[in-house]
Amino acid sequence: MLLIRNIGLLQTPTGHTSRRGSRQGENRKYRNAAVLIDGETIVAITEDGAIPDFPADTETLDAGGRLATPGWVDAHTHLVFGGWRQHEIPLKLKGASYLEILQSGGGILDTVRKTRSIRENDLFERARGFLDEQLRLGVTTTEIKSGYGLDLENELKQLRVINRLNREYAMDVVATYLGAHAVPPEFAGRADEYVDFVCKIVLPQVARGNLAQFCDVFCETGVFSAEQSRRILETARSLGLGLKIHADEIDALGGSELAGELGAVTAEHLIATTDAGIDALSKGNVTACLLPQTSLYLNKPFARARDMIGKDVAVAVATDFNPGSCPSLNLQFCVNLAYLKYRMTPEEALTAVTLNAACAIGLGEKLGSVEVGKQADLTIWDADGMELLCYRMGSNLARTVVKKGKVVVK
Repeated sequence: MLLIRNIGLLQTPTGHTSRRGSRQGENRKYRNAAVLIDGETIVAITEDGAIPDFPADTETLDAGGRLATPGWVDAHTHLVFGGWRQHEIPLKLKGASYLEILQSGGGILDTVRKTRSIRENDLFERARGFLDEQLRLGVTTTEIKSGYGLDLENELKQLRVINRLNREYAMDVVATYLGAHAVPPEFAGRADEYVDFVCKIVLPQVARGNLAQFCDVFCETGVFSAEQSRRILETARSLGLGLKIHADEIDALGGSELAGELGAVTAEHLIATTDAGIDALSKGNVTACLLPQTSLYLNKPFARARDMIGKDVAVAVATDFNPGSCPSLNLQFCVNLAYLKYRMTPEEALTAVTLNAACAIGLGEKLGSVEVGKQADLTIWDADGMELLCYRMGSNLARTVVKKGKVVVK
């Protein structure tokens, strides 16, 4: 067993479902707390200096009067890829847009070439290094999308790597199939035929192999239309996969409305979402997974988080780590931006990177809050409250990380 004692403040959302509207800002706060863990499970929480009964051989961890929260959850990454894209900087400085670079054969397609050329084991080792970085930043669970293979062989290669990371690494890792990330060169000018390929060839193999929990699609100008996205998502749903959609990142093409209509688990990005899109998300109980670092990196507006919360849309916040539009794994910086640019309260921001993020990847029943019966994932911070984590910028404040009841960073 493990006893974490001398927690100055234990701050956590509560429950097993995402928190919407005013409830997003509701956190349970235990002062001078202790948490008792048996194996991987939380079995007792006390406060006001009380200590739960524990066996004599229990390991003890002194939190030193610091803040403890649930382990953070990064609900949107693309961290299995080959190469980098720093060579695009001169193009961007000259004013080339994200879509212009993609349409010229760069961007995602550049990463596709590099990912196709890297061996599976090398891809695994590279990705494991990124997970090490996430853990040190206080993140204990992550979602990873494919989408840099865009053919059968290399999409399955990416998904095998993601599943191996989940089996062999300390973190919980959730796989999302994103074969509809771009139209590959061999299907140039034939997007509908590529959609056929995704629906008839790749998705059935992904489902048969149980290689992904979710299917995502990039619904955007010059990539996939709302109707093409609908076909992919409806096929994925028929095969038992949960639905996600990259929607309204640059243009509002109806992706958020489609997410609401289909009851997708999440709609992600949502930079350009309209009032109608927000209403659709609310009606469909779709979690808005917002990616503030991408807005910053692309010099784009920030998503309308306050309007979404005001319309009872559950908001999660994630990094979008990828080699093109967001080369950063720092979820702590996302919390800074959620406060500064989304105007989210510290309590709302904590819910966005814990419980709502866990629910966004299908793990809200066991993760995302510190409660008796849930998995023992906690991060201890060099802070006295969430206000300091929102306020301090550029420093890693994660002090100690506990994953499945074991201290994995100290």
